[in-house]
Amino acid sequence: MPALSVARALNAAGLFGCSLILLVAFWFQIVLGELPCPLCVLQRAAFTAVGLGLVLNICDRPRPSHYAIVILSAVVGGAISARQTALHIVPGTGTYGADLLGLHFYVWALIAFTGIVVATAILCLWDGQFSAESALPRPETISILGQPTGTAPAILPGTRAGALGLSAVLLFLVVALANAGSTFAECGIGLCPDNPVSYEMFDRLIAR
Repeated sequence: MPALSVARALNAAGLFGCSLILLVAFWFQIVLGELPCPLCVLQRAAFTAVGLGLVLNICDRPRPSHYAIVILSAVVGGAISARQTALHIVPGTGTYGADLLGLHFYVWALIAFTGIVVATAILCLWDGQFSAESALPRPETISILGQPTGTAPAILPGTRAGALGLSAVLLFLVVALANAGSTFAECGIGLCPDNPVSYEMFDRLIAR
């Protein structure tokens, strides 16, 4: 299997992971009614930024600059989740939201962001995905009745996302747009409340 196909598949798997994290957060928000706090919203934005770097690797081809977006976004997200964890780590300071398997979402986010940084750094050690040979056009000969008649236009292998990559990208885009819409509904155009209890934009529309 070509190096670029393997790299795209790995990036698609990571993108599915980001989408799954956001979907679980949405489940708790929509079904259980737990609205995200401002730090929670920022962590979701960081996961979305991580996903954008992966999307670039899938739709274009793996580049160090794309992986840099993933790592920098994960570092920022990790710092935000570490900040929220520190706010609640002292006994008696309380927690925010329900826990999942014994850990709260901001702790899971810190673990996830750390894993993303480590996994992406390891993936960057694989030089084969960045090699010039992998990016060379591969023209195909067109033949009619067994006789060559010309050459088809070359297509960069990295520009083909494939079925797996395309499905990962589409799912992520839907989740990302839903995340942006819910954030706007909750916070409006101003700052998000520290302890949200309702969707501010919906309340304003109802009040009219």
